[in-house]
Amino acid sequence: MTDAPQLPVTLDDIQAAAKLLDGVIAHTPIEQSRALGRLTGSNVFLKCENLQRAGSFKVRGAYVRMAKLSDEEKARGVVAASAGNHAQGVAVAAARLGIAARIYMPLGVALPKLAATQGHGAEVVLHGHNVDEALAEAQRFADETGAVFVHPFDNVDIVAGQGTLGLELLDQIPELDTVLMGVGGGGLLAGVAVAIKERARELGREVRIIGVQAENAAAYPPSLAADALVPLSKVSTIADGIAVGRPGQLPFSIIRELVDDVVTVSEDSLARALIFLLERAKLVVEPAGAVGVAALLDGKIENPGTTAVILSGGNIDPMLMLKVIQRGLAAAGRYLVVRMLLDDRPGSLATISRIIAESDANVTGVDHTRVGGSISMGDVAITINMETKGHEHCEKVLQNLRAEGFHPVVLHG
Repeated sequence: MTDAPQLPVTLDDIQAAAKLLDGVIAHTPIEQSRALGRLTGSNVFLKCENLQRAGSFKVRGAYVRMAKLSDEEKARGVVAASAGNHAQGVAVAAARLGIAARIYMPLGVALPKLAATQGHGAEVVLHGHNVDEALAEAQRFADETGAVFVHPFDNVDIVAGQGTLGLELLDQIPELDTVLMGVGGGGLLAGVAVAIKERARELGREVRIIGVQAENAAAYPPSLAADALVPLSKVSTIADGIAVGRPGQLPFSIIRELVDDVVTVSEDSLARALIFLLERAKLVVEPAGAVGVAALLDGKIENPGTTAVILSGGNIDPMLMLKVIQRGLAAAGRYLVVRMLLDDRPGSLATISRIIAESDANVTGVDHTRVGGSISMGDVAITINMETKGHEHCEKVLQNLRAEGFHPVVLHG
C-alpha cells in the first residue's frame, strides 16, 4: 500500500461529520438487485439514498456545513441556490438548526421541488433562467447582507458530510469491490472516495470508486484528462441533479487523486435505467440517481465484483417522469410512434389498424389530420402510438406496414 495523498478533506473530518449527523439523518437501506446481478455476473446492491430525508443525500453536507457555523453566523442566516435537492437539504437542515434560510431557485423550477422547499420552511426567491444565474444572485445577496452562502459542493464541510454516506455503505457491505455514483460538481464522489478509499486502506484492501455522468453534461472526463477545470459551453440532460457545467475546484482536487474512473451514459440509457428501477426494484429514483444503474446496464463497468450503486436522490417531477417513462419504453423497443401519409379515402385507417392488430401490437393513440405544410390535397397524415414488445417486434410491425404499401416514419422507438 502506498502512502495516502494529502487531501483537503480527511477520513477524520468525515468521521467527525458522522457524529454531527447522528440522530439527524436516516441510515438508508441496502437492497440487493438480483436482476442487475444476473446481467453483470456479480453481486449488485442498491444504496437507497432516494429514501433519505428531503429525498437525497444533500441534507448530509448541508447539515454539517450549517451545524459548524458560529452563533453569530447562524444569526445572520444562510443563503443557497439550487434547482431542487440542495435547496431541500438546506431547508431541512436550517429548520432543524433554527436558522433562517433564503433559497434562490431558477424560474421554471419544477413545482414539486418548489413546494417541498417552501414546505420545509425556507424562503424561496425565483431568479434567473438556470442554476448559474440563481447562484450568482445568491452570492450577491450574501455579499450584501452578510448571510452565509452554502455552496452545493465546493466546501470542505459539504464534502465531509457527503462522505458519511461512504462510511455507512462500507459498514453495510464490508466486502465491497466497486462503488458507482453520479457526479455533477463532485461533492458526493469526492467525499465517498475519501471515506471508502481511506477506510479500505486501513483494512489493507482496495475498493474501486467510479463516477458516472450524463454524456451531455460531462465536465469531469475532459477536466481529468487536462488535469485542470474545463468548463462546458452547454449542458443539456434530463439528469438535472448532475447538470453542472464546471467541476468544483475542491472536489476535483480529491477526485483526480482517488477516483478510478468517470464514465458517461446517454439520455436513452438514463431513461432505461429509470424504467428498470421502477419495474424491477420498485424504486422511484430521479435521473441523476439512476446513472450508476445505467452504466451497469450498458456494460460500462468491467469485472465489477461486489458492487454498490448509490441511488443518490428520488426527487423527480411527475411531468418529467411521464416523459422519461415514454422515452425509456421507446429506447427498449416497447413503445413505437410512427407517422404515415396516405390517401384520404375510406378504409385506409381500418387497414392500418388491421395490420397492427395482426402484428400483435396495441394502439394507444391516433392523430389524424388533413392540414399541414407537408400534406398535399387528397392526403391525410396519421400518427399512431402503440405498445410493442421489443426492437424485433417493432421491426416486424414496420415490415408488415411496408408490405401493404405504407411508408411509416418512426418518430419514437
